[in-house]
Amino acid sequence: MKTASMEPIEMAEKILSSRKYRNLNIPPETVVDLISRALDHGLKPDKAVDDAREKLHNIVAPYLGDPDYADAMQELSQISVFPNNRDLKEFSLKMLQSHASTKERIPVMDEFYSRLFEVTGNPSSLLDLACAMQPFAHPWMRLPTDCDYYAYDLHKPRVDLINLFFQSAGVKGRAYYGDILLQPPQFKADMAFFFKEAHRFDQRQKGCNRNFWLALDVRWLVVSLPAANLTGRFDLADRQRRLVTGTLDGLDWPVTEILTGNELVFCIRKHND
Repeated sequence: MKTASMEPIEMAEKILSSRKYRNLNIPPETVVDLISRALDHGLKPDKAVDDAREKLHNIVAPYLGDPDYADAMQELSQISVFPNNRDLKEFSLKMLQSHASTKERIPVMDEFYSRLFEVTGNPSSLLDLACAMQPFAHPWMRLPTDCDYYAYDLHKPRVDLINLFFQSAGVKGRAYYGDILLQPPQFKADMAFFFKEAHRFDQRQKGCNRNFWLALDVRWLVVSLPAANLTGRFDLADRQRRLVTGTLDGLDWPVTEILTGNELVFCIRKHND
């Protein structure tokens, strides 16, 4: 690829048109940002593209094993409204099993949400940030029926599927497509979920979590991080605690920590009102 005289947006278009990424509908501004930051740090264009590719792989790797979205959309399109809770949970579980992060949570799903809401109370409005397949756990959350649920993800096929799911499941909510690091949600809400993503944000842009968390207008920010790697061989708990405490340094935000399954959950109280 010739990069010496190319602008970041042209470099981004080259990356996104490659076989690996062309069907993922990643926002171009995400790749432009990665390339621009690499150039700003003094990397030459070729090296900046390599750096952007490496970071982009880290961002989208969890999407590469996703379900067949066309098949899932087809299945959902035949269900205007789920006929009963059993069918709803059956479809939801299939979607949760399709993604490593949510699949890992399935054995403790009931405990996970009940322990979380024991600390925070039930929200009347919720932001699900970098949501992945998390919205399909809605039947296990036992949220109030009038809870506003806003999900955010940068994988367009996933966002489309979640919106159709919300309609079929009668969820009062909507999924949005975009890069939340570049454009944090502007909704005011009781709570934000930020599950298994803060460490990957930090890999993308060192220290970026602080400004991102500050930008969220929520009473509770619930951050989860893996306590061990997927094989269970490496304990990550101390590293994850350092990430959270470092991000909150100097901020008077009380934190309650929960360990459930292989997940450390930090319930962070941002506002008292």
